[in-house]
Amino acid sequence: MNTDLIPVFLGADLNCYNFARAFHEAYGVESYAFGRYAMAPTKYSKIIHFTIVPDIDNEPTMLKVLHDFAKEHAGKKLYLFGCTDDYAAMIIRRKAELPEYIAPGPAADLYGLIQKKAEFYEVCDKFGIPYPTTKVLTAPADPAELTEDKLGFAYPIIVKPSSSVAYWKFPFDGMKKVYTAATPDEAAAIVRQIYASGYPDKMILQKMVPGGDDHMRVLTAFSDENGKVRAMCLGHTMVEEHTPHGLGNHAAIVTEDTTALPLVENIRQMLEACHYTGFSNFDIKWSGEPGDFRVFEINLRQGRSNYYVTASGMNIAKLVVEKWNDGGTDCMLNRNEVFWHHVPAQVAFTYTEDKQLVAKARALKAQGKEACSLLYKPDLWMNPVRYACVLEQLRRQFKKFKTYYPKG
Repeated sequence: MNTDLIPVFLGADLNCYNFARAFHEAYGVESYAFGRYAMAPTKYSKIIHFTIVPDIDNEPTMLKVLHDFAKEHAGKKLYLFGCTDDYAAMIIRRKAELPEYIAPGPAADLYGLIQKKAEFYEVCDKFGIPYPTTKVLTAPADPAELTEDKLGFAYPIIVKPSSSVAYWKFPFDGMKKVYTAATPDEAAAIVRQIYASGYPDKMILQKMVPGGDDHMRVLTAFSDENGKVRAMCLGHTMVEEHTPHGLGNHAAIVTEDTTALPLVENIRQMLEACHYTGFSNFDIKWSGEPGDFRVFEINLRQGRSNYYVTASGMNIAKLVVEKWNDGGTDCMLNRNEVFWHHVPAQVAFTYTEDKQLVAKARALKAQGKEACSLLYKPDLWMNPVRYACVLEQLRRQFKKFKTYYPKG
């Protein structure tokens, strides 16, 4: 156990639990987390000490909480991570005021340049990174301006905010992470509703890339304090969540040979040219055409499903602790295959449309190359309340998928 090392998280979701588990596996340390309310993935955990701070999303409050924590743990090596876009953005903006912490993440000016999808696509153009054909709006538009002829691509289309950080600050009934519009009238109505909520940034309208969840890929990269990419891990999505707020979150992944993704080198070059630091996470989709992969967005933090990286043998806590400032230049590209899931394996097998991918996942499970985020024995041992909580979370996934993704 490394008693001098303390991981600190803002958030209480699956992202937090996945990362805390990685630290516990690698160093035997327990983590501390702060959030506005408790969440099921971290409830009753023995490896996370969670404190509710109702206004932790207020930056002065965040700074006070973190400064007080640092004073209480003087002399310890403190690592700080945000587990949502909003928390990550807060840390990035105020990192200079938190010298007690090692907080891997991009510089504030770079964050402002690429966290919004519209601006990120401009950077992609410079490095030959393809993304879906896109129309950017800065205000509501009449349906007549959103016809197929005007957009340059056919309906149905994807509609989403350019800034997810700003978007979630203006809640409204029927709010979704991503929208699908079948007609110009529907697209105009979605855009109008989002702007009416107070959302201040650009809107993205995109050509729909064909294929289901199993056409999605996720790429996680870790860059050290010098901006060198030190590790990359590719995951092939089996199935995603389909609840309105969870749409697009990975539910099950099979890791694949990272070198097989044609865009890996382009993305590495982009990150290093931008002097990016910390974790980055890319949502990518295969169009069905050979070699045609389209990048949807970059998340400027570790992804919610980050345990798929740890499960592949590339423990993300060890990346931070051992490669952040070691002066190295090597870049590890994962080639190991493993089946990761946070829903029951049977849910993943039932709702994944690509049956060859299901067969691969079943084979990996049979070989013991499998990991479920919440089924962590050291946290469940002699912890019956946590055990019951985890079983209930897994049980509820059957109903969620039956309700929101009625197929299979």
